[in-house]
Amino acid sequence: MWTLTLRGGARVAVVAAEWCDAFGVVTRGRVQLELRDGEPGPVLGRDAGFWLRGTGVRALRDPGRRTARVRIVTPRARTSPAGQHTPCASYRMMEERHEQHE
Repeated sequence: MWTLTLRGGARVAVVAAEWCDAFGVVTRGRVQLELRDGEPGPVLGRDAGFWLRGTGVRALRDPGRRTARVRIVTPRARTSPAGQHTPCASYRMMEERHEQHE
């Protein structure tokens, strides 16, 4: 688990490969989902949960003036039928990249 912090007006791109099986929960403020075609999607408030994989969401945006926080829950790694570890992404790298928005 890690926390994504978005300052008012901030936007973070969602790269599907990096958000494999990620589940988000808004813990503070509001977060707007930006759809694949660039249109604004729903605004989610505190305690709202959402999946990103396969939803067509291309970004998360803080529509307000106050900082929003989203708790992200991701699997660490998966084991393929062949017994190989196959992480969906480097979650440490994602975490470090998203910390730039704090």
